[in-house]
Amino acid sequence: MTARVTPDREVVLETDRLLLRPWRVAEAVVQRELWTERDPRVPPHRRIGADGRPTVAELAESIRAEQPSPIGLLAVERKAARDVVGYCGLIDGGRGSPGEPELAFELLRRVWRQGYATEASSAVLDWARSSGYARLWATVWDWNTASRRVLAKLGFTETGRQEVDPVHGTTLFTTKEL
Repeated sequence: MTARVTPDREVVLETDRLLLRPWRVAEAVVQRELWTERDPRVPPHRRIGADGRPTVAELAESIRAEQPSPIGLLAVERKAARDVVGYCGLIDGGRGSPGEPELAFELLRRVWRQGYATEASSAVLDWARSSGYARLWATVWDWNTASRRVLAKLGFTETGRQEVDPVHGTTLFTTKEL
């Protein structure tokens, strides 16, 4: 894995198969596709609403307004196909502890089961370690067995902390010492 930070403080990570980099406005359509594919058990505020929002235009504006930062959700681009298939990165101020960001990833269904989530997340973990973070968090729905497997492969362990939602399922809190 190679990592670099641009003069604008944007992180770019590269693995054998993937390039993790800031989003481009034209890729708002990929973000919209991610929103449309989400499991119906995901809370409504994270899915396309009855009013069709967020729209591609709204997502494009969000990308345009994004400030350069070493923390954030990076577009995951397959180098061979030159297509963006999801995101992976760190969320500052997640639901973990202060100063300990949360790992987050989501990929389009058409690329599931190819190891991309593990590969992208591993690159983010390596970058976080080299940047001086001592521990990361990740939250995952109890019913999301694929993401739970990825987190286990990466060495995340469940903390016992949970947030129970009778409608959407239980959120499990995991952590990894770097």
